[in-house]
This record gives sequence, C-alpha cells and structure tokens, in this order.
Amino acid sequence: MSQQQQMGGQPMIVLGEDSQRMKDRDAQSHNISAAKAVAESVRSTLGPKGMDKMLVSSTGSITVTNDGVTILQEMDIDNPTASMIVEVAETQEDEAGDGTTTAVSVAGELLANAEDLIEQDIHATAIIKGFQLASERAREEIDNVAHDVDPEDTELLKQVAETSMTGKGAELEKEALAELVVSAVQAVTVEADDGETVVDLEYVNTETQTGRSAGESELLNGAVVDKSLAHADMPTSADDADVLLLDTAIEIDDTDADASLQLDSPDQLQDFLDKEEEQLRQKVDAIAEAGADVVFCQKGIDDLAEHFLAKEGIVAASRVKKSDLSFLREVTEGDIVSDIDALGAESLGSADVEYDESEELFYVEGTGEDSHGVTLLLRGSTDHVVDELERGIGDALEVVAQTVSDGRVLAGGGAVEVEVARRVRDYADSVSGREQLAVEAFADALELVPRVLAGNAGLDSIDTLVDLRSAHDDGDETAGLNVFTGEVVDTFEAGVVEPAHAKRQGISSATEAANLVLKIDDIIAAGDLSTEGEEPEGGAGGPGGMGGGMGGMGGGMGGMM
Repeated sequence: MSQQQQMGGQPMIVLGEDSQRMKDRDAQSHNISAAKAVAESVRSTLGPKGMDKMLVSSTGSITVTNDGVTILQEMDIDNPTASMIVEVAETQEDEAGDGTTTAVSVAGELLANAEDLIEQDIHATAIIKGFQLASERAREEIDNVAHDVDPEDTELLKQVAETSMTGKGAELEKEALAELVVSAVQAVTVEADDGETVVDLEYVNTETQTGRSAGESELLNGAVVDKSLAHADMPTSADDADVLLLDTAIEIDDTDADASLQLDSPDQLQDFLDKEEEQLRQKVDAIAEAGADVVFCQKGIDDLAEHFLAKEGIVAASRVKKSDLSFLREVTEGDIVSDIDALGAESLGSADVEYDESEELFYVEGTGEDSHGVTLLLRGSTDHVVDELERGIGDALEVVAQTVSDGRVLAGGGAVEVEVARRVRDYADSVSGREQLAVEAFADALELVPRVLAGNAGLDSIDTLVDLRSAHDDGDETAGLNVFTGEVVDTFEAGVVEPAHAKRQGISSATEAANLVLKIDDIIAAGDLSTEGEEPEGGAGGPGGMGGGMGGMGGGMGGMM
C-alpha cells in the first residue's frame, strides 16, 4: 500500500503496480480452500487403518510417516492461510503430544461447513460467535464424559499408549512397547509439594539402533551413549566410577593466530613435539589427579591423549552429543566442565559404567541419591523403521504423561466425538439467532472423525455414523467404531482409550484457527495473488496463494499426497 488519500470524503487506497487485492466473499473462499487443502493432505492418515505418506525432499532424503505434524512440517507450504492451519498441528503437538491429524481435520471441516453457511448469506461474525459458543460447550461436555484415572493404574495407561501407537510404525510390537512407555513415564513421575502429580519427560532419553526388531527395544535405568571406546586398551567397565563430563577437547591448544616455525635442526623439531606431548600429558594428569575413572568428552581427544588415558586405566569416549552430555549430567549428578586446569573432584559425577563391545554402546547407571533419568533404547530393522518408531513412541510418551498429569481419559474410536456432537446439538436449541446454525455446523464437524475412521478402514462412513448416532441416542456414551470388524462396540471396555486433555486442546486449537481464517475479508498482496484457490486433483499440491501456492516439498511433492 503506497499511500492513502481522501477523495470526495471517501478513503482511496492506492496500491503499487504489482500489488493485488482480494475482498469479501472471494477472500473468504480463497482462504477456506487453502485450509481445506491442508486438512485433506493429512486426513487419510487418521486412525488405525490410516495410510502413510512418503515425503521426498529436494535433496532426495525420504521420510515415510503418517504423523500429521511431521507431514505438514516437511511440506513446502507457501500459502499464508495454509500456514495458519499448520500452526494448529504444531500447537497440538506442543500442548498435547498427539491428536494433530484430528485437530487439523476438524479445523478444515469447520471451515467447509462455514463456507456453506456463508453461501446462505449468514455473516462470518455470526458463524464465529456460534463456533465459539459451541467450542466452549464441547469442552464442558468432554469434562462431563471423561473418566478419572489413577496414575498407578498401569493397565489403563498401557491402553492409552497402545491406542496412541495403533496405526503407526510401533503397532506391531505395541504391547511390549506400551509397557516400556508406561514404565518410563512412571519412572519420572513425582508428587509436587502441592500434591499435584508432575511428569518430567526431560528425564526420559531416547536412543535408536538399527539391525534388530522393535520387540528387542528396552528401557534402561540411566543413560545410553552410542559411541565407541576411545582406545582398545581401555577398560570396558567401571563400578561406582567417578565420571567427568567434558565439553572441551583434550587436544593441543590452538594458537590465536596463524604462525610459522623455522627449525634449524632435527633436535628443535623434537623439542617442539616433546612440548606438545607434555601439554597433553598435563591435561591427562589433571584428569587423573581429580580422580576421574570415566571421561565423556563432547569434542575430540588426541590419539596420544587416548593412549595416556588408557595407561591411567580411564574409560573415555569422544564426540559425545551435547544432548547426551546434558542428560548424563542428570544421571551422574556431575558438572559439565569447560576448563581442565580448574578441574576438581567436586565436579565429578558417579555411576556404574559398562561398555558393550558388540553393540558399541555405553550403559551408564547413576549411583547417587538424586540421580534420575531413564533411556528408551528403540531398535528397528532399518533407519526408516526406527525413525517412524521413534515418532510413534514420542507421541505415546506425551499422551501417557498427559494422562498421568490430567488424570482423565475418554473412549476412543469416535465415541467421544459422536457423544459431544449429540450434546452440542441439544445445546443449539437454546441458542438464538443465526448462531444456532453455526453451533449445529460445529457439531457436524466433530462427527468428521468417525466418518474418516470408517472411510480409511474401507467401511461405509454414512452407515457407520447412523449406527453410532443410534447407539448414543440409546444412552451408550462410550459406543465407538471397531475399525477392524466394522462393528459399533464399547470402545472404553475394548481398551481404545484417549487422553481428555488432547481432545480439549484439539477442539480449542481447531476452533481458534477456523475463526481466525473466517475473520479475514480482505487480502492485499505485494506480488501476484492467485484467485483460483482450488485444491488440485493430486491433493496436497495445494491451492495457489500469495507467494506461489502450496507446492510440495522442495517442489517435488506436488501431486504425491
């Protein structure tokens, strides 16, 4: 917008030559189309029978996943409205750990229903108000239908973990993995001074290893460091060891500036090499004098220093990841040291350390009173399998932690959505004005979840929804869809259980995003603004928009989704 002037008492907006503008119904239609395209791109991944997406980057790296937030983050989305919907997934992931696909799908359906109302000449303001009223009522009803859960109820927590992992890479070994997840969460659960249950997942570390099956994954008390022993002559174990965590190199100190040496004889060269050796010897002596039995170094260790450490009987590993070093600090209760010259015994931690030569892993179990931290060692046959397994386990950890903290669960399989939708429809009768239609449209949007679950399982979505509504009208609040048999069952009794917090957060995020999009009635672009806004046949190639539309990853994903 270059300037604004008054002409005949009316404001006149003067745009640059390349600027374009889209107003009113056109702007709303454009934005809604973009949002719907995002929702469509992940909808087919929802549920136990959801399909996977293959994401190919511009560099050729491949990601195979059905994790909603991963798909949306990896896609190269240029449309600003579409990016707003992606934020729904990111918020859901940050706040609840799971339910990203559901939240985005519901947001897209809310906007699709809003578009129908707009075409009936219902103003966006009335729709926004109705959605807000319905969202508040829906969250209240979630609280009403939620079941309380005891943090010590291991079986129910395992069902929450298994539900989260079903349909993901972790599904094949979900029973064994769910047990590991629940044990990991319980290991880092404490009761705060005010009586609240607190779960700190920062003390759960995840390591991966290829070449073995997922069923061989294990939970270890302490840390696992995926590094090789620095020197073959070093010991492979140390009980009740003093552990040094070092974030500086055990190497020759570099000069501040480039320098050249002129040597007149071989003796001078030997003197120079002797001084370098002496410098390394002093560093190792300082470590030994402090009493360190094990050294984990974030940076490099000189070959000669490795030899000196081995002669002192000290176990060492170099190039340890910064994140591993931070986790080792919690496990060993030691400090991360940056200056070897100032090293003292008080900076050392304590742990039992064992090196597994066959797997090239260090197992570190803290021995101090305040030591805390556990490690999930996830195994899979290939890198792609392990990556997807790690994503699935990450979601399961989050939802179990949320369940323990919040203390409430819901019946899954679309049961809670159908029940809440029924109650929101009843509430709509008490809403006056055109907002009533928006409240009813909100209820319809919630029922997208069982419809998509059925569709992804190859079932008739309309018949399924009719059966579910009938069961809920008869008072069966936990009636949901068994996607494997196509029958309506009591999903809570069947062990399909989801955390209440994730549902509340999903509804809140989806509603806020939909209302934000609906409130826009004018788009002013500094460059080319496409007015097509139509979703391409390939799916998530996406609508054109400001800055070139919603292309796929690195230009290579256009019609693949």
